[in-house]
Amino acid sequence: MPPRRKLNKFERGRSVAWFQDGVPKREVARRLHVSISVIVRLIQCFTATGRVQERRRPGRPKKTTPREDRLIERLALQTKTASSSIIRRQRRVATNINISQQTIRNRLHGFNLRFRRPAVRPRLTPAHRAARRAF
Repeated sequence: MPPRRKLNKFERGRSVAWFQDGVPKREVARRLHVSISVIVRLIQCFTATGRVQERRRPGRPKKTTPREDRLIERLALQTKTASSSIIRRQRRVATNINISQQTIRNRLHGFNLRFRRPAVRPRLTPAHRAARRAF
């Protein structure tokens, strides 16, 4: 049985249309590569409400909009070594909205970005440089 996945709006409409045209639920599930339980639940919801739109889900709304998330991503990509506190300050200057460092970290984690600390190396003295050139 295929793994359970969400259907997008077009696929939900298509599956209901196929079902109304007389295509069996198993065949609809096979065509869309989803479990039959997904199709059964979708048909039940459609017959009860007459819509294929997903219901709102519970949970706290996000503090940032997708546009603000893209700004955070852009700030992080411009300066690879910027920490969440630096990005937070840059964002506050740009948008005048205050959000927590943890929210910044969560968004960066969502974009699969990590804070990079630059490598600390010993300083090269003029004698070191001369020795390297001579080598």
